[in-house]
Amino acid sequence: MQFPRLFITGAGGYVGSALVPALLARGHDVVAYDLFLYGDVLAPHANLRLVKGDIRDAAHVVKASAGCDAVIHLACISNDPSFDLDPALGRAINYDAFRNVIDACTHNQVRRLIVASSTSQYGVKPAHVDVTEDIEAEPITDYARFKIACERMLLQAPTSSLEFVFVRPATLCGYAPRLRLDLSVNILTINALVNRKIKVFGGDQMRPALHILDMVRFYELMLEVPAEKIHRQAFNVSYGNLTILEIAQLVKETLGDDDVALEVTPSSDPRSYRVNTDKAARVLGFHCTHDLRAAVLSLRDAWQAGRLSDPLENPMYYNIKRMKQLDLR
Repeated sequence: MQFPRLFITGAGGYVGSALVPALLARGHDVVAYDLFLYGDVLAPHANLRLVKGDIRDAAHVVKASAGCDAVIHLACISNDPSFDLDPALGRAINYDAFRNVIDACTHNQVRRLIVASSTSQYGVKPAHVDVTEDIEAEPITDYARFKIACERMLLQAPTSSLEFVFVRPATLCGYAPRLRLDLSVNILTINALVNRKIKVFGGDQMRPALHILDMVRFYELMLEVPAEKIHRQAFNVSYGNLTILEIAQLVKETLGDDDVALEVTPSSDPRSYRVNTDKAARVLGFHCTHDLRAAVLSLRDAWQAGRLSDPLENPMYYNIKRMKQLDLR
């Protein structure tokens, strides 16, 4: 094992809640660093240490990550509405605090840093254009702009001994212990299950999507591959590209409920791009193994098993509602 001891920021979030148990099962020691705003969903484990902390606290990040071999940086204010709620807070966490993560890696001689970036930086692209990692970014939100800025910050930092890679996932979907229901596939699915109606805003926008279990698999791979394949590189990770309307139709078909209604209304959200993942396949041999139907079914199963509590209103499933509830500053 190249990196036995891991430091994961944002470990209590949507991705972290699925990733941490998987890494523990593979034999890693994990330091889970998070504010745990959405509760502590990580089951106790002999090799897991929970640290409640804020990545804006530079000294605490250094102290908590001491002795770790690799860092997976997931922590951020995720999705555009949450970010727009308080732009200054969004900048402080999503951009300014990234310097603390880099400095902690340097101070503690961490060998590998895996950075969660985003395909949202691509903004709006014509439907016929396959968006590769080298295409010009055209972000239309601060969230996306700061993802690019963090990549550039690290590329320009004096970190000669640190291996690093940027992971640019599509919009995630599927069940995880800390569930988000403010993401496209998940939103449409939970509305079909609870309201028996799927409301589609726009419909023509292209939305690349990725099952959260494939996201976990990709992070696991980032801990295995040699540095020469990934150092200073960015990788798109996506299962496929569908329009919002196509996703809605897939949800309805997967659930097999003819009584679920589809309602299409106008949208002011222009974000649309078709993500190309040839680089991950060519360089790393990575292919997704979980389709979007599996994501829909995982949510259906959780709903039917009673694991979701008031899924349309509970702030714990919606970033912007939870931030308003806590008045995070």
